[in-house]
Amino acid sequence: MGDHFHFGGGATESTMHPVVLIATLLAALGVLLLPKKYAFAPVLGVIFLTPTGQQVLVRGFHFFPIRIIIIVGLLRIIRATFSRTPLFGHGLQPIDKLVFAWSILHAAAFILLFRDIGAVNYELAFLLDACGGYALYRYFIRDRADIVRVINTLVFVAAVLAVCMGYEYLTRVNVFSYINSYKIVPWVRDGRVRAQGIFGNSITAGVFGATLFPLFFWLWKSGKAKLLGIVGLAASSVIAVTSMASTGIMAYAGGILALCLWSVRKYMRPLRWGLVLAVLGLALVMKAPVWFIIARIDFIGGHGWDRAALIDAAIRHFSDWWLLGTKTNASWGEDTWDACNQFVYEATSGGLATFVVFVAILSHAFGMIGKARKRVQGRPREEWFFWCLGAALFAHVMGFWGVDYFDTIRDWWYIFLAIVPAATVAARVSVTKAQRPVSIDEPSAALSLQERSNAMVRKSPAREAFAPHQLFE
Repeated sequence: MGDHFHFGGGATESTMHPVVLIATLLAALGVLLLPKKYAFAPVLGVIFLTPTGQQVLVRGFHFFPIRIIIIVGLLRIIRATFSRTPLFGHGLQPIDKLVFAWSILHAAAFILLFRDIGAVNYELAFLLDACGGYALYRYFIRDRADIVRVINTLVFVAAVLAVCMGYEYLTRVNVFSYINSYKIVPWVRDGRVRAQGIFGNSITAGVFGATLFPLFFWLWKSGKAKLLGIVGLAASSVIAVTSMASTGIMAYAGGILALCLWSVRKYMRPLRWGLVLAVLGLALVMKAPVWFIIARIDFIGGHGWDRAALIDAAIRHFSDWWLLGTKTNASWGEDTWDACNQFVYEATSGGLATFVVFVAILSHAFGMIGKARKRVQGRPREEWFFWCLGAALFAHVMGFWGVDYFDTIRDWWYIFLAIVPAATVAARVSVTKAQRPVSIDEPSAALSLQERSNAMVRKSPAREAFAPHQLFE
């Protein structure tokens, strides 16, 4: 991977198929004109059913389908600024500020490191994807109802991907090649086909399926959409398995493990400290650094040693990257040019500040989900929602250890991050309202204390907001 790629190089002409172009334009018009609850579903279809590499080239700038949609979506956001309604559900949250700060730090460090006009072009595109995309997703995903619609839509997207990737795994024919500018040839390792669907490679495809599984489990567990949940669980499993990537399988197993910890959810603090002590114990007894335990994780013939060696090289070359990142990581060792670890990528492409803010995003997201679950404690259906959300986040973290998010999976990461504040802040506001005294319109003196209490609960907007029967309306 050379500087030409990093600086926005690649295709030298437009490579967008007419079918993809028409779908993109229709989705962009939907974003601009349709009501919010209908506008986002076509966007998800374009993002996750369009093969990587589709683009319109204009004066050196590469406009992928999602970038066209983001630009149009920003016009809608600008129009919405003239209304009194907050652009984001319940206003700008700390995690939003962290995401924007991370994006800006990353772009600034990269530009200062390379000091090239190509780097400026590349980072402008990155800021459009990260800041613009995240803002658009936060604008459309504001509350629980929006989240449910997103998850429902992703079931259909995953089902299509699962069928296509299953066919690719069995026949070595990627059906998305028919709407792509070049033939997509799946990798083969140890005689196993590694299906990739629309993604840049099979690893990110597998992580996509793995991180969807906990959300589809909640859909099934809720009891209101069991059939959709079953379809989603089957589809996400097929995507993860047919990718034949150890990273995807590791993320898949991590999500399931997190779901299985439901019964000990009240003891997560001692469990986390126990994990820390276990890691410290391994560090004392292992001959190699503790991160080389990754080298022993091999589900289907992966290269865990490469990831462990990359982490080791990044730690040993801290002085190379701590300020602004580095452009010499290719000289650290064999294949160290490929930052196939999200944490290492954040460090080497943005420096220590970018890395710290990225970790802060993860920490804050886990904290928001954990606090939201505790607020609804005693209501299992709502607790399960936040537990599954946390399991999906944990699956993302597991995926980070084996790949850097470089293709369509980045858009899924931004969408997921937008879901977190939409879900958790709505829970906080609703619980606060539920605890606030609610007046009863001219209650009769004959009403008992219990009757007055029941009346207040019936009139509480928080109860209406969290009524289980409304989750799937």
